[in-house]
Amino acid sequence: QVQLVESGGGLAQPGGSLRLSCAASGFTFSSYAMSWARQAPGKGLEWVSGIYGDGRDLYYADSVKGRFTISRDNAKNTVYLQMNSLKPEDTALYYCAKGISDHVYLHNLDEYDYWGQGTQVTVSS
Repeated sequence: QVQLVESGGGLAQPGGSLRLSCAASGFTFSSYAMSWARQAPGKGLEWVSGIYGDGRDLYYADSVKGRFTISRDNAKNTVYLQMNSLKPEDTALYYCAKGISDHVYLHNLDEYDYWGQGTQVTVSS
């Protein structure tokens, strides 16, 4: 069965960094687009960043562009989100998600069929 397990969240100071990981299993990882999304307290789910199966095409929400970097290691079945220059408004529960294929509109959250349990990121001094 498909499993997505996030890790790497925690408490960071403004301007600090964190690296999230999402370990995937139960499917042919390199054949699917993957994304990160987040949900801040009292807000809806927000797409953050996505990457296609071969790892060459990367996309970001405007709110994180230039600060976050998505990557994937298909040999390790893992997708990462390096978060730099963190801001208090980045505080949220971060989820990784598996696309229904490698041909999805990454920003469209309806095109993901499996989600991890989430990892909490808190940015505060």
